Amino acid sequence: MVIMARKAKILRRTKETEVLVHLNLDGRGESKISTSIHFMDHMLTLFARHGLVDLEVTGKGDTHIDDHHLVEDLGICLGDAVRKAIGQKGGIERYGSAIVPMDESLCSVVIDVSGRPYLIYHVKFKSRKSSKFDFALVKEFFKSFSDHSGITLHINLIYGNNSHHIAEAIFKAFALALRRAVTTHDRIKGVLSTKGSL
Repeated sequence: MVIMARKAKILRRTKETEVLVHLNLDGRGESKISTSIHFMDHMLTLFARHGLVDLEVTGKGDTHIDDHHLVEDLGICLGDAVRKAIGQKGGIERYGSAIVPMDESLCSVVIDVSGRPYLIYHVKFKSRKSSKFDFALVKEFFKSFSDHSGITLHINLIYGNNSHHIAEAIFKAFALALRRAVTTHDRIKGVLSTKGSL
């Protein structure tokens, strides 16, 4: 099976934000992230490293109001980039799951690259904010990602106390589950679906 380069570039400009994403699904986990939201820089760096994707992200926006618009658009752009990089989905495993610990926290993420966006999100953070970042925006990020990638995404916190550790467990599990779902296999001809399309 000949696998084409699975890369994407997404640029999104609105009156509220500007986001640029370069993604290589078959990378080595290298990243260059500068979103102006330091917490998201950290989470996206974790995602790239554990997902073994090469990722460059720059972002700016109306964070003087709050981080909502920019976090949402980061999810939109990463979702668009993943969808574009996967292409016709031929040969991919389609499903991916991971359970990842971060000290006292444990999170499960399950993915289906189905073409049907859907988010199940069962997470309760123990604190509302880390420095100035609002943990409620983690759900908004993944909702935007799911909607724009066409991926069914189940995120379930099994347990945890430290909110920063919970967030890290989520992003690491997400990275590992996505890596498994988009991995190609020589025995899979076309798409892994009885319908013949995803």
